[in-house]
Amino acid sequence: MKRTPVSLILSAALLAVAPAATLAQSAPAPAAAAAQTPSQLVLSNSTRILATLEKRRAEFTQNRAALRQFIATEFDNVFDRDYAARLVLGAHGRGASDADVKLFADALTDSLMQRYGSALLDLNSKLQVRVKSETPIRGGAIVKVSSEYLRQGGEPVPVDYLMRKTGSSWKVFDVMVEGVSFVQTFRNQFDAPLRQKSIAQVAADIKAGRLQAQPQTGND
Repeated sequence: MKRTPVSLILSAALLAVAPAATLAQSAPAPAAAAAQTPSQLVLSNSTRILATLEKRRAEFTQNRAALRQFIATEFDNVFDRDYAARLVLGAHGRGASDADVKLFADALTDSLMQRYGSALLDLNSKLQVRVKSETPIRGGAIVKVSSEYLRQGGEPVPVDYLMRKTGSSWKVFDVMVEGVSFVQTFRNQFDAPLRQKSIAQVAADIKAGRLQAQPQTGND
């Protein structure tokens, strides 16, 4: 049985905890959204994401700029890109300036969204999301939300989120689809280039398309 591509589910999963107020006029105010637990954010906003994709599918198909804007806005709201970038850089990021980390973070996330953003148009809006558990880690500083994407006629796709609180909001810094970690995948992928070039040079290569973010597994 053909499985849902990991890259497609990842694209949707990265948007799943965007503040609800950005997705619908009837959504709760930002303060109310911030008060939600991580698992509540995952569940309520995954549902809204799927509903928004279905409602605006024709518009997004005709207007890719609108799709890119939708993705960019929600991704910026949900993802702690600089923290995630430091984790991806690993040892290569020790002592790196905030400016270099930001260059790498922006290049990585922009590459990912440009490469896979259009795949969201192929996402079956009849998917349902079920939250299985919420587990505090490191004394509650980090929370792991385990969920499943339920597909008609297919096996559930497990999606786990690692989240940390920044200010009054919970943000994602890693997503694991079918056990494959966003952070670990890119740490492995960019280790060799980072051994040969500076962070800024690798970021420039990603931005220019000479290197591409490829969150793929054998199921892609």
